[in-house]
Amino acid sequence: MTTLDLWPIGNCQVSALVDRAGRFVWGCVPRVDGDPLFSSLLGGEAPESGYWGIALEDSVSIEQEYIRNTPILVTTHRDSHGGAIEVIDFCPRFQREGRTYRPVAFARIVRPIAGSPRVRIALRPTCGWGGGCREQVGGSNHLRLLLDTLALRLTTTAPIAMVQGEHAFRVERPLHFFLGPDESFQGDLASTVDLMLYRTTQEWQGWVRGLAVPLEWQEVVIRCAITLKLCQHEETGAIVAALTTSVPEHAGSQRNWDYRFCWIRDAYYTVQALNRLGALDVLEGYLGYLRNIVDGARGGHIQPLYGVLGEAQLPERIEEALPGYRGMGPVRVGNQAAEQIQHDAYGQIVLCSVHAFFDHRLFRQSGVEDFEALERVGERAWAYYDQPDAGLWELRTRQSVHTYSSAMCWAACDRLANAAERLKLPERERLWSERAQVIRDRIESAAWREETRRMSATFGGDDLDASVLQLLDLRFLEADDPRFLDTLVAIEKGLRRGSTMLRYDTEDDFGLPETAFNVCTFWLIEALFLTGRSDEARVLFEEMLSRCTAAGLLSEDIDPQSGELWGNYPQTYSLVGMINCAAMLSKPWSSIR
Repeated sequence: MTTLDLWPIGNCQVSALVDRAGRFVWGCVPRVDGDPLFSSLLGGEAPESGYWGIALEDSVSIEQEYIRNTPILVTTHRDSHGGAIEVIDFCPRFQREGRTYRPVAFARIVRPIAGSPRVRIALRPTCGWGGGCREQVGGSNHLRLLLDTLALRLTTTAPIAMVQGEHAFRVERPLHFFLGPDESFQGDLASTVDLMLYRTTQEWQGWVRGLAVPLEWQEVVIRCAITLKLCQHEETGAIVAALTTSVPEHAGSQRNWDYRFCWIRDAYYTVQALNRLGALDVLEGYLGYLRNIVDGARGGHIQPLYGVLGEAQLPERIEEALPGYRGMGPVRVGNQAAEQIQHDAYGQIVLCSVHAFFDHRLFRQSGVEDFEALERVGERAWAYYDQPDAGLWELRTRQSVHTYSSAMCWAACDRLANAAERLKLPERERLWSERAQVIRDRIESAAWREETRRMSATFGGDDLDASVLQLLDLRFLEADDPRFLDTLVAIEKGLRRGSTMLRYDTEDDFGLPETAFNVCTFWLIEALFLTGRSDEARVLFEEMLSRCTAAGLLSEDIDPQSGELWGNYPQTYSLVGMINCAAMLSKPWSSIR
């Protein structure tokens, strides 16, 4: 049965998800938001195409692990006669002649390690969202794949006719595969791909070496950080919410969304978590992307999400040729939420950007001109802090004044005051401080429900929502504030389901939600720790870690009863939650000195 127990590989240009059989089952070209060359993840229960498999005949066991501190996957296959191979999968990424080499390419190396193993290669790509590719032309050592938007070439040291015909053959020497641009491969394939593997390993391990990780749960944090970096389209700095589209939030829910775009909100949480680890390259890339978004808005409306190249138009459509995850369609491409009004984006842009006024490590520190551009975003926050929007959960059929959105607008004004102070602009500091206080007063009067002792999710109702816990992270409320403590009690009572948390428990566009939202559980863990319940927080954190896939990752949602993962994968929100909680809960490094 198809599951989300998948291993991501990638190079910040393209990526692939590898299943427990060692098959590429998801991967888009020429970017994460492109046409899936490998689409079998959404191909129903027994897809006949959309994958790249390297299968050992008479296989009895398969083991998988990453090369330490990299997204390079090693899959070891063993047969019943003592034969064994290892398959190394990666996307090349390293510095070459002063530039980052990250081609639209996937590399695989097959090494015999015992006995007389026989393999069968099945390269069955799809084009045009689940359709057949127009042409495969064989050469002496390559196959050409002609897609609608580009052509790719598989160059290999394996016998090409055996690959093309999917015939079994014995592996007596290492085999190399390079699926990349449709051009003649320069140099000796085997030695070049081996060198790519070495340099890609060095590149990733060098990046990890620069991370400031907590003492405990280091492997968890490192794996999450690597995967978050894979979610950044390095060319523009955009950070996508997940690598997939249309994995449903629960069985048959129709809650199937395309997450291969850059949400301002999700990206804010991502850079916030990576900043904790000192991964400033991701922040710097994203700030460049944000500056272009703000320039394009010209002081006007900021969308909740954009394409990885900054595209504003992301029309949503259904692709009928793919039946969907376990046959649970629809498969959606594009996302209508780009057309929504979500006022929290103004706060998230400011929160990300203000860091650059203070951090001396950055190549490009922000100055007065950047502040003036950011003030245009602040003006939007000031204008719309008490106006209805779709909220962070992107409700499609109703709008309210959401406490979370209003608090983000408050944060925009509050942090602009901090930046003005840094730049020695006292009049601007006073203006933004006064505006922040006005918004604070409004939230405290409109969202607090004295009769039920909790902060409501909306100004007009008395509804529970896990997002209100973020008032603590935003420094809007302190951990010892009776209003926060009472709100935490109410949210736990109303939304906690065992060791998981719902976003909310009221009907939305698709009825009552059935699965818990993983990042909400991590928000709960943070709140428990900061309010003095650290032992409970550690137990709950360890339980969440036990829900991870073999790759050490999480999707968006989880079934509170079965523990099964649902929703798009790997989900940046969930990885951020693991990093933040590990950093918060860990013993300090000084404890072992």
